[in-house]
Amino acid sequence: MKLLEPHVALDVHKGERPVPKPELMRRLADKTALICQLTQLVDAEVLAAGPQLRVVANVAVGTDNIDVQAATQRRIAVTNTPGVLDETVADFTWALLLAAARRVAEGDTLVRSGEWRGWDLLLLLGTDVFSKTLGLYGFGRIGRAVAARARGFRMRTLYYDPQRAPAEVEDELAARSVERETLLRESDFLSLHVPLMPETHHAIGAAELALMKPTAILINAARGPVVDEAALADALEKGIIAGAALDVFEKEPKVHPKLLKMKNVVLAPHLGSASVETRTRMAVMAAENVLAVLAGKRPPNLVNPEIYAGQPA
Repeated sequence: MKLLEPHVALDVHKGERPVPKPELMRRLADKTALICQLTQLVDAEVLAAGPQLRVVANVAVGTDNIDVQAATQRRIAVTNTPGVLDETVADFTWALLLAAARRVAEGDTLVRSGEWRGWDLLLLLGTDVFSKTLGLYGFGRIGRAVAARARGFRMRTLYYDPQRAPAEVEDELAARSVERETLLRESDFLSLHVPLMPETHHAIGAAELALMKPTAILINAARGPVVDEAALADALEKGIIAGAALDVFEKEPKVHPKLLKMKNVVLAPHLGSASVETRTRMAVMAAENVLAVLAGKRPPNLVNPEIYAGQPA
C-alpha cells in the first residue's frame, strides 16, 4: 500500500472474506486496476463491470480465479507473482510430509487432551521418511525445490512431468523421470506440484489412488481440484493408501466431511506461501505489476502477453 499510495487512490477491502460479486462489480465501475487473491472470483461479468480496468494483479502464482481469456479480449493485463514463493511452498510441503509420516497433528491433539499417559513402545507409530521413495507429480520450480530438500533425507526421487527436465537438473537433484503409472506405483510419498488446468483437474482420482501403495501418503500443496476429494476420502477409509496431507481443497474453504473425521489426514488452511517474508514479496510484486501497467509499461509478470502483440517485450 505504501508503494501504491503516492500514485493512485486506493479503495481497500479489509474483510476476511472475498468481496461479494455485486459489490465488487459496483466498486470496479470507476477503477483502473484490481489487486486480488485466489479466493476472489474475477469472471467475465466482473471484468465487464470495470470499463476502465487496465490490469488485474493476482497475489498468487495461479490465476484460475480469473477469466484470463475474457481479460485478454478486453485488453486487460493479468499478472501473477511467480518465483518468490517457490522455496516457502517447498518448505511447507515438507512440513506436511513429515507431519503426516510421523503423526505430528495426532500427537499434538493427544498432549493437549490431557489423556497422554507417557512414553509407550507402540504409541502413534508413524513411518520413516529417510531413504524412502519420493514421487513428484509435476517438476516445475516448486517440485524441483522439494526435490532439493529430499537429498538431505537420501531419498530416491522420481518425477512425472510432460516436459522432461534438462539432464543437468536431473543430475543435480538426483531425480529420475518416469511414466505416470510408475510414479503412482513406486512412490512412498506422492507430492503434487501442478497448476490447475483442464488437464490436471482430478488428476488424482480413484483409478490413480488404486495404483498407489497401501503404505503411501499423498501430499497436496498445489491446487485442491487436482485431487478428487471424494475418491481420496474413500481410498483413505478403505486403506487403499495410508494417509494424506492437504493444504488445498476442492471447494475451499469447505472440506469433504469424511476427511474432517479422519485421523490419518493432516489438514492445513492453504498456508503454503504463508511466511511474513514471502507474502510481503508477493504483495509488493503485485503492486509493482500494477504500477508498471498504469505507467504505460509492460508488467514484469504478465500472464497474457498477447495483449502486447507487436510491442517490444
